[in-house]
Amino acid sequence: MNIGFGEVALIVFLALLVFGPKKLPELGKAAGKTLREFKNATKGLIDEEEKK
Repeated sequence: MNIGFGEVALIVFLALLVFGPKKLPELGKAAGKTLREFKNATKGLIDEEEKK
């Protein structure tokens, strides 16, 4: 599933409309942190599986 520039722009525009410009940086930080934690957790699971 590939997301192009148009789809990303639409998502950002809708988020801007729904949350407003003041909340958008906070939401971006939270989304980045969540994605980083998810990547680290899945990497840990993959590493554990490879050791077996």
